[in-house]
Amino acid sequence: MSDITEDEVISKVSSIFSVKEVITNTNDIQFKIEDTNFKNKFVDLARELEVRNFVPRIEKSFDGIDIFVTRLPKIKRKWLSKSWVPRILFAVTVTMVLIDGYFRTDFVNSLTFIGDPFQMSILYAFSLIGILGVHESGHLIAARKHKIRTTWPFFIPGVPVFGIPTFGALIQSRGLTINRDILFDVAIAGPIAGLVIAVIVCIFGAYTSPEISNDLADELFKESQLMKMNLPILMSVSLDIFDKGGEDTEVIMSPIMFAAWLGFLITFLNLLPAWQLDGGHMARALFGKKWHQYATYASMGVLVVLGYWFMALFILLLSTRSQDAKPLDDISPLTKNRKRMFIVVAILGVLCAPLPSGILP
Repeated sequence: MSDITEDEVISKVSSIFSVKEVITNTNDIQFKIEDTNFKNKFVDLARELEVRNFVPRIEKSFDGIDIFVTRLPKIKRKWLSKSWVPRILFAVTVTMVLIDGYFRTDFVNSLTFIGDPFQMSILYAFSLIGILGVHESGHLIAARKHKIRTTWPFFIPGVPVFGIPTFGALIQSRGLTINRDILFDVAIAGPIAGLVIAVIVCIFGAYTSPEISNDLADELFKESQLMKMNLPILMSVSLDIFDKGGEDTEVIMSPIMFAAWLGFLITFLNLLPAWQLDGGHMARALFGKKWHQYATYASMGVLVVLGYWFMALFILLLSTRSQDAKPLDDISPLTKNRKRMFIVVAILGVLCAPLPSGILP
C-alpha cells in the first residue's frame, strides 16, 4: 500500500478517537484525545497505519492521553533477512544433532544395547528438533493471530559430542508489538507449545533409558566417562513412572532422554523473567520496565546458583546493550487472565529447572 499524507493521518485518527487537539511537530503528529476506553481502538489504529508506513504510540501526559504518529523508518535489508539463511542454519543444525545422536547412542551401546546408532540418531533429531520447532511454531501462530509479521525460525547449531548440538532457535519480529497483551501472548505461546512435546519425548526417553549398577556407574564417574546431571522435576517424575533409578542402579540417559533434558533446559531458560527471553517479555508486560530490570538481575542470580554462570554473564552483557521491549501502548495493563497465567509460567519454570538433587527431598 502507498503512504498517506499528514491530512489523511489526522482524518484517520479523528475517525477512531475523540480528538480535542492536534499538534504538528517536526518529527510527529500529536493528538490529545478524550477517550478513556482506548485499548482496542488503538489496536485498530496501529494496524491500519502500519500498512501505510506510519506507526502510532500512546502515552500519558499531565493533562490526559496523547497519541503520537510518526513515519516508519526504512529498514535496511540485513543478511539475516535473506531467505536462504534459515534454510542453511536448519540443515547445519540437523547435521550437528544427527552426529551427536550417533555418538551418544554408540556410547550407551558400549554399556548396554539400545538400538542401531543411525536409527537412534534420526529419532534423536526428530525429538530435539521437534521440541525446538514446535516452540518456535507457537510463537509464529501467536504472532499470526495478532497480525504480526515474523521471519522463519533461525536454528542455532552447536557443538556435537563435546558439547550440545544446538543452542536453540529464534524468530525475528517484522511487525509492531501494539500492547502488553500481545507482547505476553507471543512470548508465552512458544514455551508452552515446546513443553508439551518435551514432556512426550521425556516419557518415551524414560522408557528407553537403560540402567546400570551403581558400582559400574561409580567407575565411569571416576573415569569422567559419565557426568552427574541435575534433573528437572518433570524428568524425575517420568523416571518414577517406569520405576527407573532405584537405590542400586543408575539411569543412563538414552539420546531421546537427553533430547528431553535439553528441551526442559531451554524451556527453563526461556521462562526466566530476564532480558529479551520469553519470560522476560512476559515479565515486561506484567511488571513494566523497572521491575523487569530487577527480575533480570534476580534471574542471573538463580543461574549462578544452579551453575549456569556463563548464561548469567551472557544475559548481563546483552541486557546492557539491547533495547527495552516496550509496546506502543504501554499504558493499558495486562488482563487478569494473563496475570494468572504468569503464575502458571513460574510453576512450569520450577518444574523444568535442572535442580540439584539435594534441593528436593
